[in-house]
Order: sequence, then structure tokens, then C-alpha cells
Amino acid sequence: ATMSKVAYPAMRKLGYADYLSTGVIAAGGTLGIMIPPSTILVIYGIVTETHIGKLFAAGVIPGLLCALMMMGAVAWITWRDPKAGPAGERTPWPERFRAVRDIWGVALLVVVVLGGIYGGVFTATEGAGIGASGAFFFALARRALTWRVLFEVLVESARTTAMLFTILIAAMIFSSFINFTTMPGDLKDWLLHLGLPPLAIVGAMMLIYVLLGTIMEELSMVLLTIPVFFPIVTSLGFDPVWFGVLIVLVVQIGLISPPVGMNLFVLNALLKTVPLAQIFRGVWMFVLALVVALAVVLEFQPLALWLPGFMK
Repeated sequence: ATMSKVAYPAMRKLGYADYLSTGVIAAGGTLGIMIPPSTILVIYGIVTETHIGKLFAAGVIPGLLCALMMMGAVAWITWRDPKAGPAGERTPWPERFRAVRDIWGVALLVVVVLGGIYGGVFTATEGAGIGASGAFFFALARRALTWRVLFEVLVESARTTAMLFTILIAAMIFSSFINFTTMPGDLKDWLLHLGLPPLAIVGAMMLIYVLLGTIMEELSMVLLTIPVFFPIVTSLGFDPVWFGVLIVLVVQIGLISPPVGMNLFVLNALLKTVPLAQIFRGVWMFVLALVVALAVVLEFQPLALWLPGFMK
């Protein structure tokens, strides 16, 4: 939503095609839930009792892989249709450095919080407190924090926290209900009797997620399926951290998959001049890029597990 207001006018001014501009914004908006800190990973960690710090570390390399795949999609689109993304004027390096000069505070905060979590200095929960405190003091130093702004921040934080805890409580109740029905065990036995390799079973789960993501809201989809799929994945001997990364990848795909990708309708609501058909047209190459990234992480587990291996 933010980038649609910031990036779209600039891209339109430079002559970019609407379908490329909206595709880039919609797809790029999904990277935030993979590259830490990630709300989806926190929810997954709480529901499955998986180490959240390791989940954050696991998301870094797959997140960079997704970014590279999306850059490749942009290169492919502009190669096929050069008019979709005409070259702009080159900006000198000194001017580029001046443009990012004022973001040092955010960069420092990210390094301290994520570095502390990865280094085992503090937990993910403590890191959240340190991050909030650091942002508070930066806002004070920049004279951007009035009493009214502070009140709005606290109210919005309370709303978000209440929403997340309501979702988590409902998910845990549902998970307990599923376990009482013995459904995960019955489903696991049925899958094992099919004689499929374990990785093929997980691949089938990912296909189900991708298909569900085209018709369901992503968070609901994850919370409804984790209680069923997670026990099967762990019983097959797979790492829950790796599976968490796969879950986020399928959520990314779902967020930009027509006809009900959430990011697509956010753009449609904010960019009144761009038809929904153009937005749908623009995301398909990025959906394919994320599907390729999902296949790579599915096949090469060390991409997700290498960094967590350094954590205590």
C-alpha cells in the first residue's frame, strides 16, 4: 500500500507500463513476510513451538533468492517488451549516497535487533522490545513524536496485538481439536501407504497450498492447514524450520495469485486509474518466479537451514 503511493507515480513518470509497475509493487510487497522480521514466521513459530530466531535466520537466504528471481522476471519482461520499462537517466553515485544518508537510523536498528537475535544475545521477544525502544528514541531525537502520535501508535499496537492473539488462540484451539480427532495420524498413515518418497509428499502439500492460495485468504489457509500438515512433515523427518520457510513461500505466491490475491486488490483499491486486468497481467511472471524459488528451496534444504545452523 505504501509503495503504490511512492513508487507507482515515479514509474509512471518514467514511462513504465502499468502492468510492469503494478506487478513489481505487488510481488515486491511479498518479500517483507520472508525477510525478517516476519509476522507469518512468528505465528508459525508460536503455533508449532518452533524457535522463532532460527525461523528468522532461515528466511534470509530464501528471501534474497526470491528477490533475485523477481529481478530476473523484470529483466525477462523488459527484454520481451522494451517499451514496458524504458531506461531512465543515470544518477551519479554521490547523489545516490545522499539519497540514502538519512536512513542510517533504520539500518542501525535492523543490525542491532537481527544481529542480537542471530547471535543469541537475546530472544526474538526481547529483540522486539529493543527494536520498539530504539524506534521510540529515534522518533524522539527527530522530534517526530508528539503526544497525539504516541497515542495513535499505542492504540494501533493494541489493536494489532489483540487481533494476532485472537487468531493465535483460535488456531491453538483448532489445533488441539484436530489432534483429538487423530486426523493427522490417519492422514500420515494413508500417505505412507501410497509409497511416495517423503519429499514428494511435501511437494504435494506445497501444490495444495498454491492451489488454495488462489481462492483463500492466506493467513486463514495457513492456520487451518498447519495442524494437519505439520505433524506429517515432522514424522517424515523434515526440519520444522525448513517447512516454515516453505509455508511463507506459498503465502507469498498466494498474495499475488489471481483471482483473490490480497496484494492485487490493495493495488486495485489505491490505483483507481489502473484496470484490474492490467494488475492480473503484470503478476504472472512474478508468480512463476516465486514458484521456481519454492522448487529450489524444496529441493535444496541447506538454503534455509545453513544460517540457523550457526545459532545456539
